[in-house]
Amino acid sequence: MRRLNLPAQTWRKSSYSDDLGPGCVELQPTPDAQVAIGDSKSRPRGALAFQPPAWATFVRAVTHDQLTTTVPFIVG
Repeated sequence: MRRLNLPAQTWRKSSYSDDLGPGCVELQPTPDAQVAIGDSKSRPRGALAFQPPAWATFVRAVTHDQLTTTVPFIVG
């Protein structure tokens, strides 16, 4: 689900992002307990919001180099 107008002060930059690249990944919790993911250099475009289990599955797959098209995601 796409979210717009999320509070600027609650974004947290990914530890893997730096200020030199073309974009930085940021995240923040939403009031309805989802995880919003956005690009710090393009905040007006909004963010994608995921249910915590879907976000945890994605992070686990990336962390263990298991990101494939067969990883089930539930976008909320």
